[in-house]
Amino acid sequence: MSEPVNLPRLGDTVDEVVVLDWLVSVGSQVSQGDPLVRVETDKVEVDVESPWSGVVEEILVNIGDEVTTGSPICLIRRID
Repeated sequence: MSEPVNLPRLGDTVDEVVVLDWLVSVGSQVSQGDPLVRVETDKVEVDVESPWSGVVEEILVNIGDEVTTGSPICLIRRID
């Protein structure tokens, strides 16, 4: 079963980011801590890491999209 990866809070005052680049694709196997996507805040570029190991099943946001903290960005089927 796939679980959503939600955009974590990236700073005290950061509530929205812009997706710059996906570092994985559907079908990619990832480990906990692997970078998934590069986003831009109003000040810096940041890589969002996978919260667990698994396989990327769906990407929910596109490059250029503005995403709010807590929003789902992709689905990963967990491998425990």
